[in-house]
Amino acid sequence: MFGSEAPPEAKAGVEDVDLSGRTALVTGSTSGLGRAAALSLGRLGAEVIVHGRDEAAGEAVVEEIEAGGTEARFVAADFERPAAVSALADAVRESVDELDVLCNNAGGLFDDNSETALGVERTFHINHLSPYQLTAELLPTLAPGARVVTTASVAHRFATLELDDLAALTGLSSWAAYCRSKLANVRFATELARRLDAADRGVTSNSLHPGIVPGSEFSRTLPAPAPQLGELVGELPVADSVEDGAATIVYLAAAAEVADVTGGYFARRRRRQPDPDATDVAAGRRLWERSADLLGMDEPLAEADV
Repeated sequence: MFGSEAPPEAKAGVEDVDLSGRTALVTGSTSGLGRAAALSLGRLGAEVIVHGRDEAAGEAVVEEIEAGGTEARFVAADFERPAAVSALADAVRESVDELDVLCNNAGGLFDDNSETALGVERTFHINHLSPYQLTAELLPTLAPGARVVTTASVAHRFATLELDDLAALTGLSSWAAYCRSKLANVRFATELARRLDAADRGVTSNSLHPGIVPGSEFSRTLPAPAPQLGELVGELPVADSVEDGAATIVYLAAAAEVADVTGGYFARRRRRQPDPDATDVAAGRRLWERSADLLGMDEPLAEADV
């Protein structure tokens, strides 16, 4: 039941899954949803790489995971700096032979929508470009059967995304910037799934809306009434807890019934239909190519663009 005190793995119905011998990276896991998901995956037996900016908070999560008998380590990285994202990818490659779960969870809703060093609005950079970059750099490390789980949001339904206007700050509210970045998250996860499938990698990619966690930036800024609310039945419970939101992350990372599901968008552990703009193949391809250009990197899985 939503709002109960059960841990995420119990809410997700995967408490009997054994992830021993598998490794998971959960970005943004020093607090909130990411922390709850990292602890849950650790309780299921996975070796967990904890990520964040606060070393003390990260080490506290590591200690809690290790107290349960599994291994964990913390790696710091500021997602506003591409060099730091590359350093995180390097640290992962140096510490594990293969990565079984990549949870792209780091991000947020920021009051300061300034421009980053790449000439891109800050929220878009942190919430989309950095997980895109990290995933691209970790592609060779993803094991057969690995799962990429991207924390998006129902907020993607309120967004438009003009790729030629990513540095424009005039008139762009923090809410609009957040919605735009979450549309990019769903598009990215969908396009990644398409390319992984075309490349026959045996790796899945799904995105999710974790819920409206009380006190979060999203819950405080959700506009009401909104014209799209009629589309959101089943996605917007009265209130979710951190454990509820993390349950969908853990479900996609561990549940047997979604082991072969890819390109999906989930909320409350059920597959939902995202906004059609989020799954448009041409739009996904343009975002994929533009993201590589902005980061100055080779287009990942270019050979699989069919």
